Amino acid sequence: KELRQRFMAPPVSGLRELRRRRRELRSRMELLIMETQAEVCRALAALDPGASFAVDSWERKEGGGGISCVLQDGEVFEKAGVNVSVVSGLLSEEAARQMRSRGKSLKAKDGKLPFCAMGVSSVIHPKNPHVPTMHFNYRYFEIEEADGTIQWWFGGGTDLTPTYLNEEDAVHFHKTLKEACDKHDLKLYPKFKKWCDDYFYIKHRGERRGIGGIFFDDMDSPSKEEVFQFVKSCAKAVVPCYIPIVKKHCHDSFTPEEKLWQQLRRGRYVEFNLLYDRGTKFGLLTPGSRIESILMSLPLTARWEYMHNPPESSKEAEILEVLRNPKDWVH
Repeated sequence: KELRQRFMAPPVSGLRELRRRRRELRSRMELLIMETQAEVCRALAALDPGASFAVDSWERKEGGGGISCVLQDGEVFEKAGVNVSVVSGLLSEEAARQMRSRGKSLKAKDGKLPFCAMGVSSVIHPKNPHVPTMHFNYRYFEIEEADGTIQWWFGGGTDLTPTYLNEEDAVHFHKTLKEACDKHDLKLYPKFKKWCDDYFYIKHRGERRGIGGIFFDDMDSPSKEEVFQFVKSCAKAVVPCYIPIVKKHCHDSFTPEEKLWQQLRRGRYVEFNLLYDRGTKFGLLTPGSRIESILMSLPLTARWEYMHNPPESSKEAEILEVLRNPKDWVH
């Protein structure tokens, strides 16, 4: 009863099954992503009391399902989505090809690769251009090879996409994530900060999507338990790294010109997600995927203007400089 009240909806695997397998990492990861979803949704709802999350549980006929929680047209948030998915079945050829391109040696049996994947993913698009967009995702994969060997790995990250640069906010965001990483290994934050800057790169624009954070994938050492504890620390850092920034700026005044710049920056966000984001691509390549949940990351509104360039030395030009040349925010 306590668990049911803690979550946004009943878990995909069912509480009885999770209780039966409570010592297995897959069950503990599913409980973590459920708790993270509820924690983030409640923190966001507390800031936007006039709005509420639509909670949508769905099933996938190939195996598993998910829970999508989406808030739209609030006073603070134009769109905020926090999704959980727990899916299983056979990996599609396209998805397997994508993984092999990253160095995975996946040995299929009769062309088949059973897999299990679960994760929590969120994108938050505020109305006020002085409140940044935030994204996070934490996931776990298992693939069974032809000889019965189980390949497993974790991936994820948290990153910030401001419309306007506020250095104090950037430092707070990065320091909070660094503290979560440093509990486990002092080498993790600098490594995953650079990985984040490199990953969220819009090649055809020559700029990053935002001011970064942390990003990692294919993490399978030093041990399954140690990586899980690291992922747990990162997931627990989501609310403290972001919510104080929202509280600080959600009532800031803004001009129509600042709102227009926000729309143009959102256009860049869309470009990255549709052209480069690996999670979006994997979802679209997985049979039976729920398209509404995959494309939840897109804002309600965005804009593209031909040959738009902000004036030199403007606030708009300031953020572009950081997106083209990432900064070290914590030293």
